[in-house]
Amino acid sequence: MVETEQHVHGEKGVHCGGEWIPIEECAQRWNCSHKQLCHQKRQKAADSKYDVIVIGSGCVGACIARELAKYDVTVCVVEQADDVSNGGATKANSGIVHAGYDDKPGTMRARFCWTGNQMFPALDKDLHFGFHRTGSLVVARSESEMEILSDLMRRGEQNGVKNLRIVQKEELKKMEPFLSEDAIAALYSPDAGTVTPYEFAIAVAENAADNGVEFKFNTKVQSIEKREDHFEVKARSSVARSGISLTMVMMMAVACVALPFLGSLNEHLQNYGFPIGMALVAVAGASAIFRMQASEKEHVITGTYIVNAGGNGSDKIANMVGINDYKMKPRLGDYLLLNKDQGQFCRHIIFPAPGKYGKGIVTQPTLWGNLLLGPTARDLHDSEKANQSPESIMKELIQKCRQMIPKFDAGKVIHSFAGIRAKSTKGDWIVEHSKVDNFFQAAAIDSPGLAGSPAIAVHIVDLLHQAGLSKRPYNSFDPIRKGIIVPKDQWKGLSTKNIDPGKKIICICERVTEKEITDAINRSLPCHSTQAVRKRTRAGMGHCQGDVLYCHEYIIYQAPSGKRCEAQVKGIIEKETGLKVISNDLFFSTRWNNNYILGRSSASLASKQLPTTTLVDR
Repeated sequence: MVETEQHVHGEKGVHCGGEWIPIEECAQRWNCSHKQLCHQKRQKAADSKYDVIVIGSGCVGACIARELAKYDVTVCVVEQADDVSNGGATKANSGIVHAGYDDKPGTMRARFCWTGNQMFPALDKDLHFGFHRTGSLVVARSESEMEILSDLMRRGEQNGVKNLRIVQKEELKKMEPFLSEDAIAALYSPDAGTVTPYEFAIAVAENAADNGVEFKFNTKVQSIEKREDHFEVKARSSVARSGISLTMVMMMAVACVALPFLGSLNEHLQNYGFPIGMALVAVAGASAIFRMQASEKEHVITGTYIVNAGGNGSDKIANMVGINDYKMKPRLGDYLLLNKDQGQFCRHIIFPAPGKYGKGIVTQPTLWGNLLLGPTARDLHDSEKANQSPESIMKELIQKCRQMIPKFDAGKVIHSFAGIRAKSTKGDWIVEHSKVDNFFQAAAIDSPGLAGSPAIAVHIVDLLHQAGLSKRPYNSFDPIRKGIIVPKDQWKGLSTKNIDPGKKIICICERVTEKEITDAINRSLPCHSTQAVRKRTRAGMGHCQGDVLYCHEYIIYQAPSGKRCEAQVKGIIEKETGLKVISNDLFFSTRWNNNYILGRSSASLASKQLPTTTLVDR
């Protein structure tokens, strides 16, 4: 059943299992008093060989790991980034749990999308990541597009998708009051919904780790050797020390090159009410305050079975065992995220009629109440698309989405980002026991991979069982994960000066408490950077993007550096872990929102006296 009211996750309740849970019931149904497991250890064989090595910890790799955790086997997940979903498509996508009506019948996408979609409510009731069953609308604006809706409905029925129907203009206007007047009908799927993709992957991986799955982060696979009864994976791991990670260096280099070019576009883009300084947030946010990595070591990980869930690097992993029948063709998708006061303009996931490059540019509400525009579709092997200017990208996103929802305010953009979809020359997902014995693939999983990921995991584990992996259940498996986010009733009982960690607010925009941050840091997966804390608690995800103390009515109340949200999170990490964390402020002395304030250039506000050190007492 689709929720009829517009609720914001964390505001007086939560979205869980496709239902709205009011704040009064959250202690029992969300932040339940379930005893969190303390990272169970499983006994490996005498030769220290794992039963299964999973390469990659995006949503697909994480789901496979958790599914394997249900059995009495040893599992190691190898991830080259420093956290779950920190480098691939899972980190930056629409977060849509698609229903599966768009996929070509007979494909792997069609096989797993609807099945996966139907698994999300139960998964969320166990793992508490937040699933909002919004429903989706594919909108027709002409008679020719009406034919597309009918085709999609027939295709969905072939794929086993239930509850599809076409709604006409009068009903459609009631469902979406701000929809463009030229919309004449839409294909409605009440089962589609939204999650925050990295929160989903983290929840799944965390539960896998709680149940004894080992995760090796900052570990890049260099080569794979096939032996008689096992594989030897040669890997290079970073060792935590004080210094600068390669990821951060690359981000800084991109930023330095981009700064002059992006700045020159600002005056033109003001016509769209869009602050080009926002484009810098994708770089600054992505690099924000990593736990630094310096020295490296090489080692060998041995396992009986390997599952390749390497995303855009899947072909390189496959090449290491002699599989050369596909290549990855990454497709870039750009997004704009608008402030929460714009979420009111959209109740469902709104698609245009699909075209050559996929489902089109989508307008949708996020789980947390923002309005999300995107993605574009830019194939990196197409030089014209790959080199598309920032000016034309932003123009395309805003104009396309205004064809659906004309009234949103583009000046309320708070963040921009891009993700890379894992498309391949195969043209479909690769989910198989490969021609190499005991080497399995869940590779080239592009959209709707998020929706399909739990079903793909079940199938891969079935294939592993057919190949001889033990089916003996792990009797200590616990499917429950306590939610990190604690819902709030506005500012009731909360303050920035409260000494109670459960009531002391660190991030004002998102009202994140100190206790939520320490909870995230002290769980079974490493959480040693402000980026990792940000993805788990939303500290720094709000209007000011972690840089200032408070934003209100186009005025920034700038905090001293030590009082900024990010700086406070940095201090909490250091206190809880004993690790040294350095700030990207060392590299970005001036951040975008010092110059561009909620869509208005600093010049337009020159006559106003902005308080630069005003602290807000709450």
